[in-house]
Amino acid sequence: MFKGHPKGLYVAFFANMGERFGYYTMLAIFLLYLQSKFGWSTTQAGHVYGIFLFGIYFLPLLGGVIADNVLGYGKTILLGIIVMFSGYALLAMPGTGEYFIYLALAVISLGTGLFKGNLQALVGNMYDDPKYSKLRDSAFNLFYMGINIGAFFAPSAAGGMRNWILARSGFTYDSAIPNLAHKFLNGTLENTSQLEAFAHTQAGGRITDLTEFCNQYIASISAAYNAGFAVAAVSMIASLAIFIGFRKYYKAADVTHKQQKAAKSSNLVELTASQTKDRLIALGLVFFVVMFFWMAFHQNGFTLTIFARDYTVSSVSRGSAIIFNLATFLPLLIAILGFVLLFGKGSSQKTKIIGALVAIGSIIVAFFTIRQLQPEGNPISPEIFQQFNPIFIVFVTPIIIGFFAYLSKNGKEPSSPKKIGIGMLITAIGFLIMVLASQGLMSPAELAVKGGVSDTLRSPYWLIGTYFTLTIAELFLSPIGISFVSKVAPPQFKGLAQGGWFGATAIGNMMAGFIGPFWDKWQLWQFFMLLVCLTVLSAIFIFSILKRLERATTS
Repeated sequence: MFKGHPKGLYVAFFANMGERFGYYTMLAIFLLYLQSKFGWSTTQAGHVYGIFLFGIYFLPLLGGVIADNVLGYGKTILLGIIVMFSGYALLAMPGTGEYFIYLALAVISLGTGLFKGNLQALVGNMYDDPKYSKLRDSAFNLFYMGINIGAFFAPSAAGGMRNWILARSGFTYDSAIPNLAHKFLNGTLENTSQLEAFAHTQAGGRITDLTEFCNQYIASISAAYNAGFAVAAVSMIASLAIFIGFRKYYKAADVTHKQQKAAKSSNLVELTASQTKDRLIALGLVFFVVMFFWMAFHQNGFTLTIFARDYTVSSVSRGSAIIFNLATFLPLLIAILGFVLLFGKGSSQKTKIIGALVAIGSIIVAFFTIRQLQPEGNPISPEIFQQFNPIFIVFVTPIIIGFFAYLSKNGKEPSSPKKIGIGMLITAIGFLIMVLASQGLMSPAELAVKGGVSDTLRSPYWLIGTYFTLTIAELFLSPIGISFVSKVAPPQFKGLAQGGWFGATAIGNMMAGFIGPFWDKWQLWQFFMLLVCLTVLSAIFIFSILKRLERATTS
């Protein structure tokens, strides 16, 4: 897949993987942390979640301006990694209040703003070389894989760290306890029998006072989440080492339009005022559409995580537990890669032997790890569902690249804007699955009165099906959209344009959090139907302006 690409793509791939591992480790537990520590409602936590995600994706606009006009891409990216490390370190400090947490979130947002869009602009610069220009879309698909390999391991890292810290305090994780504990402490829990049962099971008789149990469990789980944030801080060090250590591979692309102009470079590209205007309008129209995609997609860390916690079974059989346990799932994934090497088209004899050994070894490891699972009653945690989107990305990306390459060979590949429109329609299908899954379930408002989790629980495969469908939509939309921005952006605004992409994402993310009140007031199926309708309308809009967008790529 990497054949023919510049070596700088490898550096960006792995640096981004480290940064995204840290970010998604933090994001996997962020909403759960806010509700466990402070006892906030979905609306309260959703507001903080939405504002934070807005900052994460809006500040790349500032980062783009700084890189385009002051520091250049490389220095701005390095500064961003250092600032992000500081923010995660602040968030990892236990016993802090909400205002200190807001400070940590602001620092993380600033660091991400300096890093994220400029790394993409740097990758785009590599493909301005005519030798690589035809590989631009596939390059951003591969770059996107780096994001999602890091994101795949993040939920397991966050959940594993949380469970380990809780175990040191003599507790185990149960998603129902924090809500019940906060209700008891603030005097709104009418029936304490369920909480008393949890206290007896968790504390083993060593805590007889419910108030003491509630305070200890809340303190322990909050500290456990702080430890998960520390993992995110460590990942920033790895990202920093990669970006500094292999600078020679991307050094030639680390140049802005302003620097080219000052050096009177022969590669300098100047557009007319009319061309610049047309391109900026096209970018603005695409940004408007993708806002609604990210509003829907980023329900993964919000309402879809709540659905996993409150409406989905918390334990599964051995057969299902295989894909929820990293110790069993990872060997199977590695075995699949081994078979790809073994039977892949054009594989050398040496590669086939390596593939066979990897497949056999991984299957043996998987056999022994699967035997450790229980026939029934294997627990799953709500944040673990977030691992499915990134692993689907990793395995589906080569298929999508191959599919587009086949269409291109036959002169039938859709334009980038058309791919984005198709992605919006696929997004609607993803949430239609959730509409079906929600039928017959009590509303979140009814559940809030009852406390705990729903009496009727759904199979985890409803959520997995949704995540798979959203993954297909994402591959049609996100890496293609980033590639579109790098291709269409006027040279003097490359960093700013990538920041604009994230600015649109920021607005979508803020909308993702601020539709929380509908979750609290509506039936579940009505909430998910709202997302279906908005994404369908967005698709209709982009198809209506398709010709204008396509013209911008050739002007």
